[in-house]
Amino acid sequence: MSQQPYRWVMTGAGAPLERIGFDPAPRDPGEVVVEVAGCGVCHTDLGFYYDGVKTRHELPLALGHEVSGRIVSTGEQAREWLGRAVIVPAVIPCGDCDWCRRGKSSICPAQKMPGNDLHGGFASHLVVPAHGLCTVDEQRLARAGLTLADVAVVADAATTPYQAVHRSGLVAGDLAIVIGAGGVGGYTVQIARARGATVVAIDVDPGRLQSIAEHGAALTLNAREHDARAIKQAVVAFAKEHDLRRTEWLIFECSGTAAGQSTAWSLLTHGATLSVVGYTMDKIELRLSNLMAFDARAIGNWGCPPELYPPTLDLVLEGKVELLPFIERRPLEDINAVFADVHAGRLRRRVVLEPTTGGKPA
Repeated sequence: MSQQPYRWVMTGAGAPLERIGFDPAPRDPGEVVVEVAGCGVCHTDLGFYYDGVKTRHELPLALGHEVSGRIVSTGEQAREWLGRAVIVPAVIPCGDCDWCRRGKSSICPAQKMPGNDLHGGFASHLVVPAHGLCTVDEQRLARAGLTLADVAVVADAATTPYQAVHRSGLVAGDLAIVIGAGGVGGYTVQIARARGATVVAIDVDPGRLQSIAEHGAALTLNAREHDARAIKQAVVAFAKEHDLRRTEWLIFECSGTAAGQSTAWSLLTHGATLSVVGYTMDKIELRLSNLMAFDARAIGNWGCPPELYPPTLDLVLEGKVELLPFIERRPLEDINAVFADVHAGRLRRRVVLEPTTGGKPA
């Protein structure tokens, strides 16, 4: 291995993350050791760190579930993976249970999430099961002008919305509405547009709306300037003007806020599909009968099954989903400052932390 293995661990809610050394040898014949190229900072990590959301693995624990890297060591049953560049699924199903065999791996009771069930990617090395890993073609990566660290965010920020779009049944010609245009929502806009939808983006941040208008949104609406009724009227007028259906809208709630969820619910129309992608602990009051009256449906989205990682990565490598305008790379050594900045809302882009050796990316 090219460096002394280490990880940055959480010891308690809000306590400074600490760097510790460890031995990353595989303990299971089906495990591999990934030398981490990059690990994205997700708001789920901040929920564990700042909000007291409990991890399933006891502390101390390295957080981080958006991981890309290279396999540098393997167990006996995973030797064919040695040397490969990979993206690690943010949620790793077991692959063997009844749920997995029936194509329902998202609810696999034995699933493992790095940074929650096991040590995560805010580290120089990560030990994970080999099954489900997504191989990265480094020649295609180079042609796309990307580094292996850049595609770390595919592991959640891009694949989770890919699953949501896939499960919604979206096809070319549909009208898609995305509430929350930053982070996961920004990738939802791009993926829906790549699949042929006309996309409306709703947010409260003018900067985000301006950015996403340049990356797939045909209409942007600021929720601070319009109430729910005005937003729906604006979407109806847009649909009429562009000869789009005023029924069967595909609504993606990505803000993870009570206000965003209320807006999403208010946009239900006949035959609509509401996909809940963002998460909040806040509660909202709604009339559930709207689903019946509109013959609509609501779908929850947890993670993304490993088999959908390759087509998501294809969209990135084909340039149909852009990463670089929405990410920035920072040294892993800056993790405490980065967490503080993300939590305070001081950063405009998703941070990918890169392990360092002697102050330089490994």
